[in-house]
Amino acid sequence: MQSLIPKIESQLSSLPVPITLQLPDGRRVAKPGSRVTLAFTEWSVLAKLAAKQVGAIGEAYVEGRVQIEGAMRDLIDATVGMLPGNPAETNTGWWSRLQRRAKSHGAHSLRKDAAQIEFHYDVSDDFYALWLDPRRVYSCAYFREPELTLAQAQEAKLDHICRKLMLQPGDRYLDVGSGWGGLLLWAAEHYGVDATGITLSKNQHAHVQRLIEEKGLQGRVRVELLDYRKLDEARPFDKISSVGMLEHVGSANMPTYFGKLHALLKPGGLVLNHGITSGQLDYRQLGAGMGDFIEKYIFPGGELLHVTHLLRDTAAAGLEMVDTESLRPHYARTLWAWSDTLESKLDQAREVLQRAGGRQGANAERILRAYRLYLAGSAMSFEQGWISLHQMLSTRPDGKAQGRTLRGSQSVYPFVRDYIYN
Repeated sequence: MQSLIPKIESQLSSLPVPITLQLPDGRRVAKPGSRVTLAFTEWSVLAKLAAKQVGAIGEAYVEGRVQIEGAMRDLIDATVGMLPGNPAETNTGWWSRLQRRAKSHGAHSLRKDAAQIEFHYDVSDDFYALWLDPRRVYSCAYFREPELTLAQAQEAKLDHICRKLMLQPGDRYLDVGSGWGGLLLWAAEHYGVDATGITLSKNQHAHVQRLIEEKGLQGRVRVELLDYRKLDEARPFDKISSVGMLEHVGSANMPTYFGKLHALLKPGGLVLNHGITSGQLDYRQLGAGMGDFIEKYIFPGGELLHVTHLLRDTAAAGLEMVDTESLRPHYARTLWAWSDTLESKLDQAREVLQRAGGRQGANAERILRAYRLYLAGSAMSFEQGWISLHQMLSTRPDGKAQGRTLRGSQSVYPFVRDYIYN
């Protein structure tokens, strides 16, 4: 293992942020001005560093075999320097694509999807409340003006979606994967819609139900603990949103998902999908072990597709794309805001997880460490363009192009997009 030292020293010399390594035998390899220290207890983990297996180092940190001292932003800046360019792995051949599709089919049954959502979203409501905005909007914010706070940018995002959907009083509106109810309640309170939300998270369902009762919205807002595949198609909706849902659907289920949205949407209506997308056309996952880390500790069953694949499936389902917008830099800023807030409340977060009991209490330190790396690492991935975020607005054409004031329209969508921004 001594032969690792010269190789690692060479790697450290080129990092944008100087770091110090404490070796398993107690020796230190230090760079002048170091702001980050990695303390290793096992030589085998140090070998992973030499091989640039960043995900394996993250796993060792979560499991307590590596200790990290220093600011998370500095650690992430150093990590970028350890990686060999763009670490995104791609499906380079038909066999690789076939394997991924088979895996996707097996990972997204009704039972497995429910379990995967519970694994991530039911960690602890109080834990998420520590670092999310007051509305607990767990998706990309929209920094309409640079000086906005996170809370203001999240409200701007909620309104951005409502404006794109042209929500009107009395619209029958569906929010697929409604989270802690931020968008569902914003649409009801600010646009007067009759709103229905669905979620697979028991914690989120209970939280939104309480908010509906507290706000006296029982007559026109409801939330159901329901899989999207089980939604009744008998009464289609005027407008539909789906925020942060695409990542959980699975590539094999995309035709079913978009077909369901088509069936649930009235002819002429609008549907907006807001979700994380890949930065590569034939993306498989983030390499250097980062994708494996996320699958194990954060999002089991999560899959990302390039926006072009999503738009292809949209069109195949009979939906017409009318507006697509990338919010990639907005998500980088959102994630850094979440990360910075969590970093400022580590002791409190640890106590909250311990009080939660069950899996969370027993694994409080592991969960906290995993989320520290996940939030900061995701911010890095959006900054670098390895992954992205798109809002895709589509319509279900009603086939009535004749007899309209402006010939050619087959939906409520206007000829120009000024209505979104003015």
